[in-house]
Amino acid sequence: MTEKMRGVIEMASAMVISGTIGLFVVLSGQPVTSVVFWRCVFGAAILLPICAAMGFFRLGIMSRKQLGFAVLGGMAIVTNWLLLFAAYPRASISIATAVYNTQPFMLVAMGAVFLSERLTLNKMVWLAISFVGTLAIIYAKPGAGYSGENYLAGIALALAAAFFYAVAAIIAKTLKGVPPQLIALIQVVTGIFLLLPFSADGPRIEAQAWMMLVTLGVVHTGLMYILLYGAIQKLPTNLTGSLSFIYPVAAIMIDRIAFGHHLQPLQIIGVVAILAAAAGSTLGWSVVPRLKAKRDASGETSRSALVTGYLSGVCQCCLFSAVRQPEHHGHLRWRPSDRC
Repeated sequence: MTEKMRGVIEMASAMVISGTIGLFVVLSGQPVTSVVFWRCVFGAAILLPICAAMGFFRLGIMSRKQLGFAVLGGMAIVTNWLLLFAAYPRASISIATAVYNTQPFMLVAMGAVFLSERLTLNKMVWLAISFVGTLAIIYAKPGAGYSGENYLAGIALALAAAFFYAVAAIIAKTLKGVPPQLIALIQVVTGIFLLLPFSADGPRIEAQAWMMLVTLGVVHTGLMYILLYGAIQKLPTNLTGSLSFIYPVAAIMIDRIAFGHHLQPLQIIGVVAILAAAAGSTLGWSVVPRLKAKRDASGETSRSALVTGYLSGVCQCCLFSAVRQPEHHGHLRWRPSDRC
């Protein structure tokens, strides 16, 4: 088996695992604060020995300023998880996941405002398509089992989760050179301290719920991180971005199989519009032919296209974000650092 094929299998496996997060969150039956807290605890238990084995606890590996930014990013990621997990039972896993896929466009907007990144007409067209898709979902009739108020609240929570993920991604750009495993560990430890006061006196957790929580921490955080990080080392950015769309498709299928949730016609239109816009932005599709992404002498795509491409799929429900790292032969690759 070639290295590229191993990377494809690792990436696909990581995205399928990501697609089942909502299932385990809902089946746990626990408050979202408890779910996120225990995900952080079990995730830290996996990441701690990894960081120790790789020698990431030595002095000077990161500055105090970078540590502060990593903690701040952790606060944004934890808030992201809380909001997204709260959206699942209100709007359904399918709708929450689709609406959450608007986060790359929030990131593009933030990049234009705070980092002076160029916002092209092509990106604005994809942004408009995503916005129309979101409006279609908002105006759609909720499926059986979802009341109008809860449905709209779920959509709002998913949008807020996407916003805080984009905030975390912007913060991550200040952490160049810091090992992504260490960033992830700092963020889950931050989550433990943030949520401990809200989880210490939580409801009694039954054995089945413990199984769900342990799985969320060990499989959906630790194992998925290992698979994802391994895949990104082996695959080109465009293939990574393409495979990342297994995640929302898997989530929608799991929602239908496990909970019998069928999307309404207008919801289907909205979901397709959002995912198509995210794919178009990620893979560099040009709505206007003359506005195709320009390439430099080394053949790499524009910086903003790479950011949007990597963040739109790979980092949606895990501990990662984009940290730009040089690779050999003049190419650039985006490595995970903080993603869910």
